[in-house]
Amino acid sequence: MLILLQLQGKEYCMAAEQMNMKTPAENEKRTYSVQEIADILQISRSMAYNLCSQSLFKTVRVGKYVRVSKPSFDEWLDSK
Repeated sequence: MLILLQLQGKEYCMAAEQMNMKTPAENEKRTYSVQEIADILQISRSMAYNLCSQSLFKTVRVGKYVRVSKPSFDEWLDSK
């Protein structure tokens, strides 16, 4: 991603990486890990896996990992 800057009437073009900026995809966290769910709820990881298996919120399996949809989990948690 390229960034165009104007400083004192001069234009500069540089890569976002050079400016140590994150792209929008890096700024938005869309999923939680099961460990993060356990930490948020202050429960064991095995109990967090148990909650995930109850389909209370949206989950996705990526290889051997389970990821939890952040909006879905946050909505579920807010309803409690």
